[in-house]
This record gives sequence, C-alpha cells and structure tokens, in this order.
Amino acid sequence: MNRHSHPTKPTKEQAEEAVRTLIRWAGDDPGREGLLGTPDRVTRSYLEFFAGYNEDPDTYLARTFEEVNGYDEMVVLKDIRVESYCEHHMVPIIGVAHVAYIPSNRVVGISKLARVVDAYAKRLQIQEKLTRQIAETIERTLQPKGVAVIIESAHQCMTTRGVHKDGVTMVTSTMLGIFRRSDITRRELLSFIDKG
Repeated sequence: MNRHSHPTKPTKEQAEEAVRTLIRWAGDDPGREGLLGTPDRVTRSYLEFFAGYNEDPDTYLARTFEEVNGYDEMVVLKDIRVESYCEHHMVPIIGVAHVAYIPSNRVVGISKLARVVDAYAKRLQIQEKLTRQIAETIERTLQPKGVAVIIESAHQCMTTRGVHKDGVTMVTSTMLGIFRRSDITRRELLSFIDKG
C-alpha cells in the first residue's frame, strides 16, 4: 500500500452504497433495472482507474542493464498514453507523455518507463504533480545525466463542465539535470518529439 492510503479503507459494500447514494443524489433510482449492477461496475472500474495506489513505481526501474557499450545519448519514449483522473472533479485527463533520459551508466527496459507513467497516472492527480513525480522517480532510481517529462492532455473538467472548452490541450514539463542546464539538449529533445 502507498503511504497515503487511509488506514480504514471502506469495504466494497460501503463503496457500492456510496455509488447508490450518488445515483439518488443525481435524481435517479438505484433500484431501477438499468442501474442495479451499476454500483458493482463502478467499484470494479475504480480498482482499474486507481490501480496506481497499489503500485510502487520505483520497483519498475529496479532492474537495469549496464552492458550498453558506452551508450550515453538520449533515450526517448514518445506518445505514452496517459489516462488519469482530476483530483478536483474526478473526471478524466487523457493525453500523452513523452519521457526522455540520458543514461549515466545504466538503462532500463522501455516498457518500464511506460509502467512508471501508469503507476502515477492511475491515481487522483493534477497534471503538474504527475509530470514531476514521473521525472523525480526516474532521476532517483536511474541516476541519469538528465530526465525530461512532457505531458500533453485534455482535461474533461474543462470540456464537459465549467467553461466547456473543447480542443484545449494542457502541456506540462519537468526538466532535470542536463535537460534543465543545456538549451541544446532541450532543443534536441523537442525536435525528437516534434514540439520544437
């Protein structure tokens, strides 16, 4: 369990009752045929949507490879699908993440970078924090020369409620190490992901 987990996590039955309460609050009848299975479906969905609370992202980066024949150039994983939920309204944040690092002496399997993104995305989030958490985890565990994380996403809290602005993309970035210090390295990354 993650250190922020509440010690008295509700039971599945309590969570289902909360869903029934929300259905009543919205103005419908949870006993209606079409809604009878909804509390169960919602709680099972939440297990998937928020699976990141049961994951330790550091463990994904624990197994590294040192036999890289001196490779010390940029490693970039582009367009990793991000599915998260806004912690303010609990509606989807959908987009992509671009993750880059310059190894010191160790590299990691690329699927592990995508798993780190998922482990943090599958929690209640704000995009700025999500971007930073991914970058800091890679920096802490791999100790590379630099890490860069850029996330581009659409926030359903803007498109389906509030200001109702469709087609708006939010972009956040965290640049650590050489990506922060070197304009040339940063420009090279941006050219790789076509954002330059």
